[in-house]
Amino acid sequence: MLRIKFISIEEFLELQVNEQDFLLVDVLSERSYNEGHIPGAINIPVDNLNEDTLLEEKITKDDIIVVYCASYACQKSTKAAKRLLGMGYDKTFDFKPGKRGWRRAGLQLEK
Repeated sequence: MLRIKFISIEEFLELQVNEQDFLLVDVLSERSYNEGHIPGAINIPVDNLNEDTLLEEKITKDDIIVVYCASYACQKSTKAAKRLLGMGYDKTFDFKPGKRGWRRAGLQLEK
């Protein structure tokens, strides 16, 4: 059984402050990503998340991956986390607050 690991905004910020090496993936559409994303994120829409895409992005199974989408109500990050875990990317975390939680914490998106 796959166990999704959720990460809070505090835990996410802790990774950043401690300069932990991790990959941040916005799993929303390219249009949504271009309208604004969490700084440092790359964009892989959830429906494009597969082994070939991960190889193109040079993502390995040893990488820590944090996925996010729009908000708690959005299920795309959870779908992405399940998909990644199913492919053997065991160090995957779901940042459920997403873009909305990021902005509500007073943090800026980049374009």
